[in-house]
Amino acid sequence: MKHSVCVLGGGSFGTVLANIMAKNGHQVSQWMRNEQQVEEINLTGLNSRYLPDSPLHRELLATSNLEQAIRESDTVFVSIPSKSFEQVVQNIEPLLTADKILISTTKGFNPQRFELMSDILKRNSVTQKIGVLSGPNLAKEIAAGHMTGSVVASHDEAVRKHAIELLKSPTFRVYENADTKGVELAGALKNIYAIVCGLAKALNVGENTMSMIMTRSLAEMSRFAVHFGANPMTFLGLAGMGDLIATCTSPLSRNYRVGYGIGSGKSLEEVVESIGEVAEGVNTLRMVVAEANKHQLYMPLADGLSKLLFEGAKLESLIGSMMTGEQKWDVEFATNDEVKNV
Repeated sequence: MKHSVCVLGGGSFGTVLANIMAKNGHQVSQWMRNEQQVEEINLTGLNSRYLPDSPLHRELLATSNLEQAIRESDTVFVSIPSKSFEQVVQNIEPLLTADKILISTTKGFNPQRFELMSDILKRNSVTQKIGVLSGPNLAKEIAAGHMTGSVVASHDEAVRKHAIELLKSPTFRVYENADTKGVELAGALKNIYAIVCGLAKALNVGENTMSMIMTRSLAEMSRFAVHFGANPMTFLGLAGMGDLIATCTSPLSRNYRVGYGIGSGKSLEEVVESIGEVAEGVNTLRMVVAEANKHQLYMPLADGLSKLLFEGAKLESLIGSMMTGEQKWDVEFATNDEVKNV
């Protein structure tokens, strides 16, 4: 069945999703503010700013007409950076109808308050057909045709099935999960630890150290998320461990590059300026550490990175926080009795 879809945002991930759906025979419009970018895509079939080596499907239509794009679509993917997400959602609310499906692909928090992107979507008063898409999804690899898995999460089974139908392809497979909060928190939190891993790699640490950092990162992520109602098992899947591995080991990850730059002796400001794209992990770090302190959650890596980036602490304090902290259980969601019986 052919569907009409709108992707909001002209970045790399929104573009690869729009391209997949256009290849699948759906009517796809991609909205963006930049008129030059719109013209380039429609005339040349390229989004040269984000995916210069990836020709786009001829049926993919770029547009700057937000009203037309929303009104003519039955599904809206919101692929807007977190800093602009709320404003764009407010702009489209008068254009929504009860049967429209909204799916966020943005990994982060509202910069104004501790709020996930799906929470912003749910504040609209018209439709509650809402989902999130997250996973180890480096856009340039997807565009190059590398096999990729992702996760769509929603409390509404019909929303999950619909997203899978839109996006399924020989190289892009979407799995489903009902734990929206867990999937979304995993996608946001891992950006913090990608910075830590990039920093560690710049210091030329060994593989033992990298595996320890990633594993303890997963423990911190799940500890935080479970406190806010997530299912810890979600973190064993693509949205959790899968996304963590991808972003903590690849120079294609903006957050990894932030950490690598800092580990190479650059300031945070210099690194962010050189990347030229949003690195969600920096804003996420501020938000998460504040919430962790408020709820007395033990997160030594996040806390150490925060002190390093924002308070001028020495690198040794970050390393020391991991090696001398209070935590002793490896898998903390197993009780003592369960551990003894293993």
